[in-house]
Amino acid sequence: MQSGADKSGTIAILDRLVAFPTICGTSNADLIDWVEQYLVATGARVERVPGDAEGRSSLFATIGPDGPDGIILSAHSDVVPVAGQDWTTDPFRLTARDGRLYGRGSSDMKGFLACMLTAAASAGRRTLRRPLHLAISHDEELGCLGVRSLLRALGQQGVTATGCVVGEPTEMGVAVAHKGKIALKITCHGRAAHSANPFRGQNAIVLASEMVIAAGRLQDHIRQVETHDGRFEVPFSTVQIGLIDGGTALNIVPDRCVIMAEIRLLPGYDGADYVAWLHDAARRITDDGARGGITVEIVNAYPGLASSGDGGILATGLRHARQNKTGVIDFGTEAGLFESELGIPCIVCGPGSISRAHKADEYILPAELAEGDRFLAGILDDLCAEPGA
Repeated sequence: MQSGADKSGTIAILDRLVAFPTICGTSNADLIDWVEQYLVATGARVERVPGDAEGRSSLFATIGPDGPDGIILSAHSDVVPVAGQDWTTDPFRLTARDGRLYGRGSSDMKGFLACMLTAAASAGRRTLRRPLHLAISHDEELGCLGVRSLLRALGQQGVTATGCVVGEPTEMGVAVAHKGKIALKITCHGRAAHSANPFRGQNAIVLASEMVIAAGRLQDHIRQVETHDGRFEVPFSTVQIGLIDGGTALNIVPDRCVIMAEIRLLPGYDGADYVAWLHDAARRITDDGARGGITVEIVNAYPGLASSGDGGILATGLRHARQNKTGVIDFGTEAGLFESELGIPCIVCGPGSISRAHKADEYILPAELAEGDRFLAGILDDLCAEPGA
């Protein structure tokens, strides 16, 4: 670690975690090897779950007795890329400066992962009456991809728990809801021609532009028909065009153009009607194929989180976060998948701020890590307590 900051405990663990450049879409094997060895040394029972892509794995660890009444702590091991960002420090070396700890993933979300490992070490020295589970996934930043193989494995084993804490950076607020997401690939097929006579071709970029307009109309429709949820900054589902790629040369009528779009869905909406809207728009725009073709493909989706507001994990989270109210977050997490795939109630609560994530000079404060440690220490106390205590 640079600049002589405290190298003990959770900060020392974070120092080690940040040094692994686990950029989403690349191997996380070195970090998983290190974390697995760390957890085995605590006495944890550790299962390594291969991902669907080569070189990526998840971990699931248990400390304490077997049983359905434990608590899962969940974090992802991957981080977003740093290419093209103007960092003033080495992003893969934890750097202490002006009271801050800089490094890629420090807030999102290796900070919470470091707190999890500190809690695991403490748990290994104590007598737990209910199990502590740790779930560590990969490729969350690509649309919650890696956790799916982990959840399949846990589902096959019949793993359940009282609740799950997904430790995304919420500044230790307790979030009970977030939006879901559908990522779409819209491919427009035209007909190539020399630009000297463009009427002999069918311009795929023109088709794409009409699909962009259709997406805007869908947004207007959603704003009008959905029941707004005022807890969110944007209280309705959103449609966003993120990428457009088409054409090969100025003097060629383009025969292909690809749009990448997303729909961010209020909790409780599956988005099927909105995808159908885009399919219908594609048919109208192409006049049922007379003007080329447009395909609308779902490339990834994950559900929103809509906790019921009751249950033990919420009360536990509020008590140990020292909060008396819940909130929502606008970004997506793996919590919705834990609930939908395993039926395990979830909250989202962790140190750091999402406002620092995905940008240059990401950082977390030592005091925030200390709050994360205190929060998990309280959960650990609960797991050690006599039933009904």
